[in-house]
Amino acid sequence: MSTATVESQVRGGRRRFAVGARTWDSIRSKALGLWAALALLYLFIPIFIVILFSFNDNKGRFNLTWESFTFKHWEHPFSVSGLSSAFANTLEIAAISTAIAVALGTFMALALVRYGFRGRSATNLFVFLPLATPEVVLGAALLALFLTINVATGYLTIVIAHVMFNVSYVVVTIRARLEGMDTHIEEAAMDLGANEWTTFRKVTLPMIAPGVAAAALLAFALSIDDFVITNFNAGETITFPLFIYGAARQGIPAEVNVLATMILLVAVIGMIVNLILQRRKASSERPVVLAPAGAPING
Repeated sequence: MSTATVESQVRGGRRRFAVGARTWDSIRSKALGLWAALALLYLFIPIFIVILFSFNDNKGRFNLTWESFTFKHWEHPFSVSGLSSAFANTLEIAAISTAIAVALGTFMALALVRYGFRGRSATNLFVFLPLATPEVVLGAALLALFLTINVATGYLTIVIAHVMFNVSYVVVTIRARLEGMDTHIEEAAMDLGANEWTTFRKVTLPMIAPGVAAAALLAFALSIDDFVITNFNAGETITFPLFIYGAARQGIPAEVNVLATMILLVAVIGMIVNLILQRRKASSERPVVLAPAGAPING
């Protein structure tokens, strides 16, 4: 067998191997895409059902079987007694607890990342502890605390409970942003005469603003969604999740689906607006490459 024949066979084998590798990569990528689509479909099916049944013209108390299409529930979403006050309580508690948790969590994250102090390791442990503790345990423990110090459960205790479990999520989110931040920019600002507060307000805070916004959105969503801890510490105060739980015994009205769909739409619109703003900011911050002197300019 000549050398040319051997080289030809080797090249042919390499081509077949390359074609087989490309075919396998194509099959694998399509299979992964199909698997991801099925997983997303599985996650979104309950959401689609909630949206669909907000337009259901149910005949009885239960909104469980499809009857016909209607807009009447969207025309009067707060027509059910007690639903408007429960929804307002949920939004107010979420806003107040989020503001407090973000304020506390931001400075806690700064202290844990930037400074060394006695008890830092213990503080890290206590920050992660609420994340690993079951909500039933947290709710029961907070209820025992409030009863021990003779604090009547209600609106205030719900806010305190939500701040307690939201702070951990805020600290973890903002801490991740701070650890990837270049501290030389802050040092440069202080070298130019800025004090600690000015540096934080004009340099540090704008740089960690995406992390702060993400932490605030996460805390707000967790507060709206919470049922277990709220149920232990609500007293006579009714929130949106507690209203749904109470209404489930007699039949959840379709107006609940309407309000849930409204919350979803607001969240989706906020995500789209945030994505558009980030893309515009990225395009505006794109570096401009200047041509060297004497180089021809095309176009």
